Amino acid sequence: MSDNHVTLRPVAEDDLSVLERFLLEPETVEPFQWFGWWDIGRWRRQWAENGLLTEDAGQLMVARDDEPMGFVAWRKIVSSRTTHYWNMGICLLPEARGKGVGTEAQRQLVQYLFAHTLVIRIEADTDVDNIAEQRVLEKVGFTREGVLRSVVFRNGRWRDGVRYSILRDELG
Repeated sequence: MSDNHVTLRPVAEDDLSVLERFLLEPETVEPFQWFGWWDIGRWRRQWAENGLLTEDAGQLMVARDDEPMGFVAWRKIVSSRTTHYWNMGICLLPEARGKGVGTEAQRQLVQYLFAHTLVIRIEADTDVDNIAEQRVLEKVGFTREGVLRSVVFRNGRWRDGVRYSILRDELG
């Protein structure tokens, strides 16, 4: 998948050091994604087991001109005995932010998930203060559904989130 030199691709072994920056360098994910130190070996173990792609979740690298810029991820949300949908997200390296990379990567992920799975709904959550990501989701075609009060504990306090969704027939 590519457009404007932004591509999504499976995670290669060489990419694991890029992913680990999101776990080892608080400045790489601040201000919205630093939740403290935790299992820094998880991606290596999961990559060795399944390449970070399963029936219930996945991660793809975001690259621009073949240079890793971050990753997109999705996970299955089961809403009833017969129904599920995806929740998706993105983490970009600081040098990739504000350049259209996130918008294009998330657009491509939505297209990919609708093209290759039967879900009718994809949702995305972000911090209520992350105005840039809210604008990106709206550019991609997501609809703001509402505020989730005190949904994430980060940096010593509870924080509100905003939920967005896009339905299959809304894909432009």
